[in-house]
Amino acid sequence: MGQAVGGPRGDTGDVRKQYHFWPGSEGLDAWDVDRLIEMSASLTEEAAPVSAIWELDTAYWFDDSQELTVRKVIEHAQLIAKVDLSYPIILGPDGRVMDGIHRIARAVNPFPRTSSRSTR
Repeated sequence: MGQAVGGPRGDTGDVRKQYHFWPGSEGLDAWDVDRLIEMSASLTEEAAPVSAIWELDTAYWFDDSQELTVRKVIEHAQLIAKVDLSYPIILGPDGRVMDGIHRIARAVNPFPRTSSRSTR
């Protein structure tokens, strides 16, 4: 297990059920995110610079089997806007994000609560 970065741990409440998938030696490895949170509860939290999160420069949510569409980007933008930043980010031993990429995206680019518009 790696490190937890961020706020309090505990029950994920009404957060949607999630799994973390990563290519392994025999196909995809999968982790139940609730179990990751449980297992990371005893880890010491550490600060990690955003520059260390290399996944920010990848198509993290999309693979060769999924077409990148505006609709899918909007779906992720909606998830990013709704995140609870009190949950920690869970990084694997190699530094990869195992849980929290939407929270990282929110921390990097906080969405404004209001927007302005121009009229013509």
